[in-house]
Amino acid sequence: MRIHILGIGGTFMGGLALLARASGLAVTGSDRGVYPPMSDQLQASGIAVSEGYDALPTPAPDLVVIGNALSRGNPAVEEVLNAGIPYVSGPQWLAEQVLRDRFVIAVAGTHGKTTVTSLVTWILEQAGLDPGFLIGGVPQDFGVSARLTPSRFFVVEADEYDTAFFDKRAKFIHYRPRALILNNLEYDHADIYPDLASISRQFQYLLRIVPGTGLVIANGADRALGDVIAAGVWTPVEYFSRADGWEARLLAADGSAFTVSLRGHEIGTVQWSLLGRHNVANALAAVSAARFAGVPADIALRALATFRGVKRRLEVSGSARGVTVYDDFAHHPTAIRATLEALKARVAPARVLAVLEPRSNTMRQGVHRDTLGPSLALADATYVFAPPDIGWDVEAALRGLGERARVYHSHEALIADLATDARPGDHILIMSNGGFAGLHRRLLAALEANA
Repeated sequence: MRIHILGIGGTFMGGLALLARASGLAVTGSDRGVYPPMSDQLQASGIAVSEGYDALPTPAPDLVVIGNALSRGNPAVEEVLNAGIPYVSGPQWLAEQVLRDRFVIAVAGTHGKTTVTSLVTWILEQAGLDPGFLIGGVPQDFGVSARLTPSRFFVVEADEYDTAFFDKRAKFIHYRPRALILNNLEYDHADIYPDLASISRQFQYLLRIVPGTGLVIANGADRALGDVIAAGVWTPVEYFSRADGWEARLLAADGSAFTVSLRGHEIGTVQWSLLGRHNVANALAAVSAARFAGVPADIALRALATFRGVKRRLEVSGSARGVTVYDDFAHHPTAIRATLEALKARVAPARVLAVLEPRSNTMRQGVHRDTLGPSLALADATYVFAPPDIGWDVEAALRGLGERARVYHSHEALIADLATDARPGDHILIMSNGGFAGLHRRLLAALEANA
């Protein structure tokens, strides 16, 4: 069977392509401007990707999987409909072809989904359970974002974004998890949801499909999640970051060492490579889910110590002239603040220079403009690239940072200033949910040239 994936460069659809290929299908795809790590992953897997959506492959595929970024008017979508080619959404294909009859562990929430999904997968792997997975990023320990195995366990990153232009339900409704992690809940995806209440409603629907013999693992410190659960849950709930559930006590201010306890009973200590209080909470959620899958907590804690992180999550891109450059996916003020806090705790008193591309749909619409400046307050200097189509005054939003913040309208000017301003010992944190025009590579080259 030959399938063609429209929007194959997205983290979800790119992972889906790997699963389809592992299932024995012939896979091709189309997208625009695919960038690492997905472009590297698809190329390494031998999956042919065509640029743009002008035409489908010839002869026509047996099935087209349509990503949620595509809609009516797209030439490829119109060709599928006019030619009567069978089509399906990515989440539906995943549910029907992969998740059916498996023990599904789903990870949902506004932040941390990729890291928590990777953590759960790694713990199960270290416990010998050989899990399949689909993750919205590339865990360093696996080198790919998706894997199909004979195991009955499958771990999936469960996004609340809509499914497709023909199915406006949240993607995670398709997954029917047996164990569900609810990591946190904030307003996001302003292009889909008008307010937090509309997102919360999707989470309420998700709770309705978790079986009574399953488990909901929820962040006990998140008020919005508490409201969702109070609206109705038919499954046992286990909390983390709460005294009557899983708790951590920091042994290092940067979150690199901590103790873990369950309902007041200390289980063990973790020393690992990840940074930040947010990642400590992520670890608690992962340990809880793994325990429900049958992994003893002590084995889970040992697995955490060997976890190497996820690409584009505070990942070191390289160093030049004594300056370390990091790549991070943060694009929401909460994530920006948490990432800066984690890095500052590790490298202080060294300077941290923050570089941001406000690229997400929610950022572009200006939903976070009032909280963006405060989220960057920990940075010693901030450099923000304002895309030409951004619909709000970025300079005004950053005014509270004073001379520590600058706004740029060209990548070249931003790189030139950064390369000049950076001093040996500095740490440059580049944050974007896109490719950022290869800024990391270009900055490192500029730093070398200025040596």
